[in-house]
Amino acid sequence: MKKVEKIIPDTSIIIEGILSKRIENKELNPKIIIIHEAVISELEAQANKGRETGHLGLEEIKKLRDISKKYKFTIEFKGVRPGDFEIRRAKSGEIDSIIRELALVEKGTLITADKVQAIVAESKGVDVILYEFPKEELAKEPVLAKFFDANTMSIHLKEDCVPKAKKGRPGDWQYVTISDVVMTGDDVKELAKQITEETGLRKDSFIEIDRRGSTIIQLSNYRIVITRPPFADGYEITAVRPVKRLTLKDYNIPEKLMKRISVQAEGILISGAPGHGKSTFAQALAEFYALSDKVIKTIEAPRDLILPPEVTQYSISHGSSQEIHDILLLSRPDYTIFDEMRNTEDFRLFADLRLSGVGMIGVMHATKSIDAIQRFIGRIELGVIPHIVDTVIFIRDGQISNVFSLSMEVKVPSGMFEQDLARPVVVIHDFNTGRLEFEIYTYGEQTVVIPVSSETKAPTHSLAADSIKREFLRYSDNVNVDVVSNNKCVVYVPDKHRSAIIGKNGSNIEKIEKKLGLSIDIRDLQESKGEHRGEASKVSSSEPINFTVKIHKSNLTFMLAAEYSNVDVDLFLDGEYILTARSSKKAIIKISKNNQIGKVIIDAVKYKENLELKSSK
Repeated sequence: MKKVEKIIPDTSIIIEGILSKRIENKELNPKIIIIHEAVISELEAQANKGRETGHLGLEEIKKLRDISKKYKFTIEFKGVRPGDFEIRRAKSGEIDSIIRELALVEKGTLITADKVQAIVAESKGVDVILYEFPKEELAKEPVLAKFFDANTMSIHLKEDCVPKAKKGRPGDWQYVTISDVVMTGDDVKELAKQITEETGLRKDSFIEIDRRGSTIIQLSNYRIVITRPPFADGYEITAVRPVKRLTLKDYNIPEKLMKRISVQAEGILISGAPGHGKSTFAQALAEFYALSDKVIKTIEAPRDLILPPEVTQYSISHGSSQEIHDILLLSRPDYTIFDEMRNTEDFRLFADLRLSGVGMIGVMHATKSIDAIQRFIGRIELGVIPHIVDTVIFIRDGQISNVFSLSMEVKVPSGMFEQDLARPVVVIHDFNTGRLEFEIYTYGEQTVVIPVSSETKAPTHSLAADSIKREFLRYSDNVNVDVVSNNKCVVYVPDKHRSAIIGKNGSNIEKIEKKLGLSIDIRDLQESKGEHRGEASKVSSSEPINFTVKIHKSNLTFMLAAEYSNVDVDLFLDGEYILTARSSKKAIIKISKNNQIGKVIIDAVKYKENLELKSSK
């Protein structure tokens, strides 16, 4: 037992709960503990911000008060509460300084867990005890381990609810109850406290983000999210753990794709729905590159990938995008894994690093393969996208579902006829079959993503069908149009109108064909009865979006509700798909009047036809 009669603890030792433990273990036997008002003020400020450290410190002081009679010591509070200046400069050592001054005046012993505080105090002649407690090794199971078994992917604990868990594997899991005992708010709060305390004691753990109302922790291989009021309606803990660690060999990757990953691909996107195994595949890919004598870095928030020690993991939560950019360019990695890309700043950092020559692998949530590419549109110039991303790997149910490759071509987009419509087009092919799947290009003032498939009509056939139908509505009010190729269509009208449309010796239909630039076959409407002609290239099941449209001098403007800003919107005319456009930050879509689509939409507005906008998600 160390003979110290008068103790002045600083904030660090109070937060760690060391003082009460040393007294209970009879390692310390003080007669008086003097706590500076600055310590109370700092802990109160942290607690008011919803940080666990503030609550832990205040509970430690309460515990010291509770055990003071048993161990025969008194607690006094001295000093002046710090002002705004000291609070703002707390991280610079202002509060530590006034605690040292109190220890010097009182001729007591300063107890701290802060090495810098101890060195400065000793240099000023203050008696100091420094408790440097070694962090525990990995052998001890984390406090959360009792909730997990071999098949548990994640646990979900909330006050006034029974504990639940997801069990199974990515894409094949069940949400089950793991205990019939309802957890109270105090139960969840106490567990959150234990998690926070254990995080400070383990070498493999850290607090990634600590905000008012939420804390994100990496505890061993558990990624933990703690939420509390006022951010949430009650205390809640969600913990996720990798079920299985895989290598690339476990994915049975075809030789063609394996060669691309090994030799050519330098801008890879790994996409998929939440919980389907994106990060597990990214982890396997990182290990593959590391074993291939490549320098690998990661950008994560939080840092939860389980990787070899040779791989340096950077947290974007603790550094700015500019700092990470500078560090990566100076350290010159061969590949960087960017886990969980979310906002525009993430996409721009990814693009900037890739264009600087760093091999980039991005991980993002997406429900379809094309969605991962669409999320770059509007954030990065269209022509630059193929230089940033060359391979998209979509993960479903823990396996590679499909792979896209990107390139840029100058061509006439599929379904268009005139050669003067040639433009730069981002073409997206199925990597395994080589089949063209999508084309992305600018049409007027909008960027459109058009699906291309040999099994469906070309995307612009529905546009052509609308124009042809308008022409023949001059002769009959009952018209069906089927565009069967880029230069031929079949028009179905009532038999009584056929002769008037064809004209004497075919003179009238010849004029119409010359006007429209198509070969036209006029048939009896009864032939199409019961058949679905002129099928649209896209069908949406989402609810229509309310909008206001205005026709200006050079364009049409669709004004949407604010909630539809920066989203992809599908436009339908009489139930037929026209195009996909992305709304602006102000929830506005502009379409040029001087192109074919613009003219079709203007006619639809003038004649009050059924024009609908629907979210493409």
